[in-house]
Amino acid sequence: MHKNQSLLDFIQDSLKDMKAENIQVLPVDQITSIADYMVIATGTSSIHTRSIADRLIEKAKAQGVHILSSEGQRQANWVLIDFGEVIVHIMQGSARDYYQLEKLWSIQE
Repeated sequence: MHKNQSLLDFIQDSLKDMKAENIQVLPVDQITSIADYMVIATGTSSIHTRSIADRLIEKAKAQGVHILSSEGQRQANWVLIDFGEVIVHIMQGSARDYYQLEKLWSIQE
């Protein structure tokens, strides 16, 4: 299996386990060199958003998955976790509606 696909599966499964909502996977390799995929998910509150991020980081470390960086856990309105090939955005609904990352990172044809 492709390395990125295994990482994507791991991330999606972890997000689903923590009851993240509206999980979207965006292929961005055609429009940027910073990552191959963006994963965007919604948490229902700051506590839920922080819990999703903390658990994803914890599970990744336990599996030996390398994390380049993470930020935003303290405020937990928008948490970003950078896995290198995959960047994960866990956002509260209001932040997700405001920033509209799906629109920003979609390939316009």
